[in-house]
Amino acid sequence: MTTVLEVRDLSVDFDGFRALSGVDFTVEEGELRFLIGPNGAGKITLIDCITGLTRPTSGEVRFDGQLLGSRKEHSRVRMGIGRSFQTPTVFETLSVLDNLDLAESFRRRLPALLLRRRGISEGVARTLERICLDQVAHRPAGALSHGQKQWLEIGMLLVQRPRLLLLDEPVAGMSPEERLETGALLVELAADHTVVVIEHDMAFLRRFAHRVTVLHEGKVLSEGTVEQVQADPAVREVYLGRSRDERAGAAPGSRPAESIR
Repeated sequence: MTTVLEVRDLSVDFDGFRALSGVDFTVEEGELRFLIGPNGAGKITLIDCITGLTRPTSGEVRFDGQLLGSRKEHSRVRMGIGRSFQTPTVFETLSVLDNLDLAESFRRRLPALLLRRRGISEGVARTLERICLDQVAHRPAGALSHGQKQWLEIGMLLVQRPRLLLLDEPVAGMSPEERLETGALLVELAADHTVVVIEHDMAFLRRFAHRVTVLHEGKVLSEGTVEQVQADPAVREVYLGRSRDERAGAAPGSRPAESIR
């Protein structure tokens, strides 16, 4: 298999606080990788280093074999790295179609940008259908449901033809039906993209993840299939949040806030 993303011995310090410590993280082409961990584990910091938003204190990030080093964010996008955020960043006063058209223009040369658009490009039309928004193409993005806005943001990445998609909690705030549709979309995308998903929804992860990486306190705690990670005692301890002795003395009926089970 071809390695698309390679992170080696990555560390990040913020004013004396170590957010990442010697992280190794490799993603192969066509993977649907889930990145999980408690709040503050370093998930967003890792993604920020990959996209160029944060500069690591030490270590390196390679994309498609190329050392990213001090490359700016826009340069990484042009290389084929796309990222979405937990809160969709769409232009709410523009139509769905115009949002996609504007995103696609990132790949166009200046003369093409100066020409008035005639119809819908093949890439935009294909993406509209893929994200199930072809029936609302002319609706303002602000009128969409939360789930539809998430799909639109993913579509805005797709029209830029990325090789790697980094998605931050794409099903947060979605209805159960939208979660299932989004999971099916991610599986479909992994057929011709590499997808890394930050997620807290364990039921969603168990249903759709190919492989899982668990971060805890800035380090990789565990990695493997969903079954392997679920069976890892260290992961279970982190997600239960207390030692066995502490849990034995807990009040009857109390439950952990989050569980890998």
